[in-house]
Amino acid sequence: MTYEQEVALEQEYVMPTFGRKPVEFVEGSGMELVDAEGNRYLDFLSGIGVCSLGHCHPALVQAVTEQASKLIHASNYYYIEKRGEVAKMLSDLLNAEAAEGERAPWKTFFANSGAEANECAIKLARLHARNRAEAAGAPADQAPRLVVTLKQSFHGRTLATLAATAQPAKQEAFQPLPQGFIATPLNDVEALEQLFAERGGEICAVMVECIQGEAGVFPCTPEFLQATRRLTAERGALLICDEVQCGIFRAGKPFGFQLFGVVPDVVTMAKGIASGMPMGACAARGAIGETFAPGDHGSTFGGSNLAIAAAFATLTELGRPGFAAHVEEVGAYLRERLAALPQVTEVRGYGLMVGIDLTDNAPAANDVVLAGLKSGLVLNAPRAHTLRFLPPLICEKEHVDELVVKLAALLDPLL
Repeated sequence: MTYEQEVALEQEYVMPTFGRKPVEFVEGSGMELVDAEGNRYLDFLSGIGVCSLGHCHPALVQAVTEQASKLIHASNYYYIEKRGEVAKMLSDLLNAEAAEGERAPWKTFFANSGAEANECAIKLARLHARNRAEAAGAPADQAPRLVVTLKQSFHGRTLATLAATAQPAKQEAFQPLPQGFIATPLNDVEALEQLFAERGGEICAVMVECIQGEAGVFPCTPEFLQATRRLTAERGALLICDEVQCGIFRAGKPFGFQLFGVVPDVVTMAKGIASGMPMGACAARGAIGETFAPGDHGSTFGGSNLAIAAAFATLTELGRPGFAAHVEEVGAYLRERLAALPQVTEVRGYGLMVGIDLTDNAPAANDVVLAGLKSGLVLNAPRAHTLRFLPPLICEKEHVDELVVKLAALLDPLL
């Protein structure tokens, strides 16, 4: 079927929830994608931070192929191979930077997406607060239920995670949204302290992206995250780190929170965890991981045989010695090269999660994305004057060099 036929079919039969770019990708290998016409593209988006091992990594292809030939799905009523092993791998990664006295087993609920992982975290926080209230002899209906999030955050598109997403433009069309969420400014310690002073008895959790991805790659400051950890601990509230985008080595460390000197109570993850297979996870530390009882939460497809096999292969490859250091080194090189471009006013990020702001006289970011396709680049524009770079974690310095040469020409048509 031709590209034109595919476009016509999608326009007639697929809901228009995405403004698709004018290309049909049919193959991929490593850092490259190939379209229906055989043109090759250097991929600096990796399926929105998903293909952590690059496209069609041999270890992933083998794992998925072998598992698909054995058993694809059996349901969560039963034990399956490698689910416990993947959960332990995640627990070990979550404890990787913790001091000896702060290490505790993390228990994981497996989901299918980041939004599902965040839904799980919200439910867990409210049930945990209810259990604490009942243990203290207070009525369950007086338990804290308020979840604090950060302005310009993004936590998903289900109704609850959209309510947690503090972007009014995304929320307005879907009112009324679930209640019980309030937003505070990013990196404003004084505002957060004031919120806790006024409403601390109502707060069951603070949910933060350590690095806000969809907003354009805006990191929290260590001071802000440490204040958040202190305030939640004082009130018995949970600190939830939404690591859907910045986790799984994307920011250099196994998880983004490990860059900032805090240990959260709950961590959500997805995207790069299975390098392309749909998977999400919500992990809780120590006794908090015992909050749910059978029947409190669940998923038909979460943690399926196929997803677990993909996650096991992905985490095995990412956990090899030197991989995290590679991400940090290439990420630093990427930021350095981008900062040298005259049309770039700011560079933000960690590891291979990078955002840049463009000057007012540079082309609009979305125009750069469209022109990039013609130059063999896959790019992303989360804002009108912002580009975001989420390449596969196998990215090398020579890929960065090729990107920067082409990007320089796109940003300055006179070159």
